[in-house]
Amino acid sequence: MHLIFNVLFMTIVGSIIKHGISLRSKFPGTIISKHKRFSNPIKTQEKELKKLIQKSFYTAFGEEFKLKQLLSSKTLIADFKTNVPIYDYNTIYKEWWYRALSGEQYVCWPGSVKHFALSSGTSEASSKYIPVTKDMIDAIKKTSVRQLLSLVNYDFPATFFEKSVLMLGGSTHLQYNGTYYAGDLSGITTGNLPFWFEHYYKPGNQISRERDWNTKLEEIVKNAPNWDIGVIVGVPSWFQLLLEKIIDRYNLKNIHDIWPNLSIFVHGGVAFGPYKKSFEKLLGKPLTYMETYLASEGFIAYQSRPDVDSMELVIDNGIFYEFVPINNDNFDDDFNIKRSAKTLNIEEVEEGVEYALLISTCAGAWRYLIGDTIRFTSKKLNEIVITGRTKQYLNLCGEHLSVENLTKAIKMLEDEMEISVREFTVIGYKRLNASMFAHHWYIGTDSKVDNKVVAKKIDEYLKILNDDYRVERGDAIKEVNAEILPMEMFYNWMRKHGKEGSQNKFPRVLTGDKRADWVNFIKEENSKKL
Repeated sequence: MHLIFNVLFMTIVGSIIKHGISLRSKFPGTIISKHKRFSNPIKTQEKELKKLIQKSFYTAFGEEFKLKQLLSSKTLIADFKTNVPIYDYNTIYKEWWYRALSGEQYVCWPGSVKHFALSSGTSEASSKYIPVTKDMIDAIKKTSVRQLLSLVNYDFPATFFEKSVLMLGGSTHLQYNGTYYAGDLSGITTGNLPFWFEHYYKPGNQISRERDWNTKLEEIVKNAPNWDIGVIVGVPSWFQLLLEKIIDRYNLKNIHDIWPNLSIFVHGGVAFGPYKKSFEKLLGKPLTYMETYLASEGFIAYQSRPDVDSMELVIDNGIFYEFVPINNDNFDDDFNIKRSAKTLNIEEVEEGVEYALLISTCAGAWRYLIGDTIRFTSKKLNEIVITGRTKQYLNLCGEHLSVENLTKAIKMLEDEMEISVREFTVIGYKRLNASMFAHHWYIGTDSKVDNKVVAKKIDEYLKILNDDYRVERGDAIKEVNAEILPMEMFYNWMRKHGKEGSQNKFPRVLTGDKRADWVNFIKEENSKKL
């Protein structure tokens, strides 16, 4: 009787959600709001900046830079840029955020900061402490609902909304020192899920609190047969590992043997292209892929319509954006941003041009270099793609290779050689006793391929993709090498650095201490085989 009632109840709930999404998307207010965002994005952004300033001018930061005086300005955005300096993480932490971390109130945002997201991105050695305020948590929820409402564009049946959502993220058991909680952003946001979502959410509160990554995976694998999963949410590399474990444990042909209703993969953090070929080998039928751009600093963009590879920038929910052209006037040789950098607003950007992203947010980030690079694919729809990281450009001698270039080259390699590349990274170095340079690629694949063939093909692709590379390949880059590695090498290195699982991604370009550590790690691992 209880089972029949539950099935009936969930069927009704699914229909209500489906109908509610459809109605909500048709509300005049929603349509007008979206129309305003698209028709006049600069006004929308100026309004958002004004809200941020109005709420924070009595903070220590607001008083230091006289934010209250800006509210009467007729050129608010220009005066804001003049008054407030550009920050990266190191400068804003040393000048401001350390005070909030110590428990001081009204530093960069009203009140005290109760949560800090621990993040090292993919290019920093030590953890960053990113403030996550209540206003930011509310903004993330609001954008999440907006993405949920966009599902009406995908025409799923009502029964789809009865299925569970498996979110593979950080532990909700956050670190607490008596003043603040710290942990992965996914752990913070999952711990703040609305009560009505708990029925749909997997792996559930108990498993999600687990801090040990391998234990968490094992518990999910153990419980997999008990769940009816319709949506999976997480980073591609770790979800691929999880699905492989489930398939292997229960001797399945593919993951749809155990989760026949799995229909959507909501992913983010890294470009999905290099994973897609090997990921789809685990499926029994196609999935709908939805990309999100949820960083530790805020929910920046999401894919709002099917059959596109771009995401809609969220311009009316707690974030003001500036866009920095990537050139020598704005960045030094190590891709550190200059405080004299010239930034553009959303009205001034061009499609097809790569920009670094500065954000000011309702969590107390001000003109903050988030570290990602983006490109507009549609100004009309405010749609972007992530192209890489400012610190992950490969630029030894003017080749200016972005992560997007590197990822496209790997995708071309997969297509031509009919192989699956699970992970990859590349280092650049100066050759001994020479003024020439070299690139060394590390390719994670189980396919049997020749190092020299792979290196030659990647070299050819990059010459097509990037004119600067083609020029420097003849003048300064003497050689390009490739080394094929088992995937376990990449996982073990991440495990060694405490970056296993959750939202952690393998760096596409390794520099400095990380480069040296990786090279030594590979030598040690190879020596064990001798």
